[in-house]
Amino acid sequence: MRGMSFVIILVMKLNVYADNAATTKINEEVLKVYIDTLKNHFANAQGAYKAGVESKCIINNARHKIAETLGSYDKEIIFTGSGSEADNLALIGIMEANKDKGRHLVTTSIEHHAVLESAKYLKENGFMVTFVSPDENGLVSFEKVKEAIREDTVLVSVMSVNNETGVYQPIDEIGKYCKERDIYFHTDSVQAYGKISFKDKLKYIDLLSASAHKFNGPKGVGFLYVKNGVNIKPFVHGGSQERGLRAGTENIAAIAAMGEAAKIADENLKENAKKVDYLYDLLKKKLLEEIPDIKFNGIKNAGGIGVLNICFKGVEGSTLLIHLDMEGICASSGAACVQSLDEPSHVLLAIGLSEEDVRSSIRLSLSPYNTEEEIEYLARVLKEKVVYLRSMRI
Repeated sequence: MRGMSFVIILVMKLNVYADNAATTKINEEVLKVYIDTLKNHFANAQGAYKAGVESKCIINNARHKIAETLGSYDKEIIFTGSGSEADNLALIGIMEANKDKGRHLVTTSIEHHAVLESAKYLKENGFMVTFVSPDENGLVSFEKVKEAIREDTVLVSVMSVNNETGVYQPIDEIGKYCKERDIYFHTDSVQAYGKISFKDKLKYIDLLSASAHKFNGPKGVGFLYVKNGVNIKPFVHGGSQERGLRAGTENIAAIAAMGEAAKIADENLKENAKKVDYLYDLLKKKLLEEIPDIKFNGIKNAGGIGVLNICFKGVEGSTLLIHLDMEGICASSGAACVQSLDEPSHVLLAIGLSEEDVRSSIRLSLSPYNTEEEIEYLARVLKEKVVYLRSMRI
């Protein structure tokens, strides 16, 4: 129409990946190692010919890289198919191998299901398990763990960082106490390895689990650190790979890529932690300033983790996630392994949230790949969607 002008405002939609606690983007250098190994070093590492020896060397090189990040011996690194397998091997392998000393396991009620289901399996097979509960901040106290330990306790398993709240647990104190009493100590470090250093902590740790896809490596490979001298039984039986503790033809490409990912993560530990903490603080500040009636589940007591678990009162978390996805934002309601079960988070219930508040909570988890622009966009979209969804309930 003559004399009339139109102003069109285009709002740029970003793709924001904020579910790094579930899995991470593979590093480009790691991807190159993975593809090169897959193409050029496919020979079975058990082969006595040159190509097989080369494959074995690649595996040992990756083992050495990981050992260096921990300050351990190479032979103490056992490759597995996942972090969950590493947890299973740690708990079941230790308890089965040492049942003549005792049949009692101490763990916590906020562990990953890989630990909880292993503990359940052990209970069903004649072992005794004590589950220690956290406080309202998501922190398991050293004193409670200490009180749970008995004369027949063989193993204590406490995660380093909780995968739903990002809370760092007192593994130094617990590990030291266990060592003084000749009790094995295992820590599920799947959410922590590659983000915090374990070089000063390893002296009190007998077993440590990790998974490559949590520190910008490929999926389908992990490792279990097993301190020299620890008495442990395998539960994958077959060949003699991995000191007889994990039978099966090695996934050479994934192992090589994990070694490279571990090296890169370790070299950039401080820089990455600084960036993640900056983005975390920026996002938390914006959400607190702009969205009323929200609560952060758990405390931030370690750097570089980047996990925010937030309850948006009056909003169904699953609905909010759908709306975020429509705007290009990937987030979650908690542990990826139980998303499809539609069960409220056992972690949030354990720290005292009502089931209604649990179902109003979502998890945002950041990485060094995120940007300040993405954080600005994420905060703005969250505000818009929360206001809209609350208005629909009136």
